[in-house]
Amino acid sequence: MSSSTGASYPSAENATSMAHVRTAIDDLDRQIVTLLGQRMRYIEAAARIKPSRDVVRDQWRVDDVISKVKATANKVDFPEELAGEVYATLVEGSIQHEFKRWDATRENGKAAEKLE
Repeated sequence: MSSSTGASYPSAENATSMAHVRTAIDDLDRQIVTLLGQRMRYIEAAARIKPSRDVVRDQWRVDDVISKVKATANKVDFPEELAGEVYATLVEGSIQHEFKRWDATRENGKAAEKLE
């Protein structure tokens, strides 16, 4: 199997050594973190778009995201409970990042207004 990074390794079913397993996991981790980085850019966009700090945490959306992740986990034979725990941590960290970005964006605006 060849990855998007050019690494070559057998599928999990055909792996015959720990070197194969580790190479594949390292490559998958790089891909996952790259996707998480892309996801974070949308969190930052949300911080820019949301009109009020009060709407940064949207519990309905948190529950919706985790529900969808668990459903996807079931479809791809990934432990649902683990997916829920991982995403609960990811979403909470994303919310904290969004609060920081929301505050920083508005503070920079205030600083610019004072200079004018």
